[in-house]
Amino acid sequence: MAGICCGVVGESEAATPVETTSRASRRRRMELRPFKLVADAAVQSPLENGRKRQKIELDLLLPSSPRDCNNAVQNSDAKKLNGVNCNGTVKLESENSVEEEKVWPKFGMTSVCGRRRDMEDAVSIHPSFCKQSYQVQISSDIHFFGVFDGHGCSHVAMKCRDRFHEIVKEEIESWGEKAVEWKQTMERSFERMDKEVQDWTVDAKESSSCRCELQTPQCDAVGSTAVVAIVTPDKIIVANCGDSRAVLCRNGSAIPLSCDHKPDRPDELLRIQEAGGRVIYWDGPRVLGVLAMSRAIG
Repeated sequence: MAGICCGVVGESEAATPVETTSRASRRRRMELRPFKLVADAAVQSPLENGRKRQKIELDLLLPSSPRDCNNAVQNSDAKKLNGVNCNGTVKLESENSVEEEKVWPKFGMTSVCGRRRDMEDAVSIHPSFCKQSYQVQISSDIHFFGVFDGHGCSHVAMKCRDRFHEIVKEEIESWGEKAVEWKQTMERSFERMDKEVQDWTVDAKESSSCRCELQTPQCDAVGSTAVVAIVTPDKIIVANCGDSRAVLCRNGSAIPLSCDHKPDRPDELLRIQEAGGRVIYWDGPRVLGVLAMSRAIG
């Protein structure tokens, strides 16, 4: 098609003289309508059975089932658009190259500083941070969620935020093809995190620009609680240190998944006294009248 000229006669324009020939009369009755340019499409005769128009269709050659690709090719100069060639064929990627979409759980977080001068808390969320490698045939992702309530300063909570999920992942992978013993895994993870924070605090004293300057006696009371939840396809593993709590909500009812480490808890009170400490009631039970929790990282 070399070109198409379209025009509309206005009401104000003078009418052309009536032609007597049948050919001229038939041409005058034809309505000029705008045409849509379609790349490399075979256009059939515009008139069929008198004045009826036939719709222009573009059929794409598909390997399996036809698709509606009217909007796929708009420009005759385009060579390829989103895998669609101008010759009417569609490139299909191999099934092996298409990666399965990961299904992540819905989650959200919020944090409030309160009356403190600085924010001392941290949240750690890592969906699909590890796989259950001992079940290769049904290998599924597991997810990490952690809340760390710092006290004295924020550097311990921030360290837990950056490292805790990596430590848990290393402990899970250490089981290899065996089934993961979750109680032992979480205990070792908390012990490693606590030791790593203490070693890091000693090494970072000289170079730190933290508010507490990581100098004694300021840094002696710095620490963080930790509550960690590992979500697998069939279970939720919760471990905690301190008084941060995990709660499961079902039908408007809150079910606690962890037990706070408070100084007045019978087993914790006995442990503190055997270690030579005291629990003093100062706006609630506190270890030596300072800490409102009996355990913490750091």
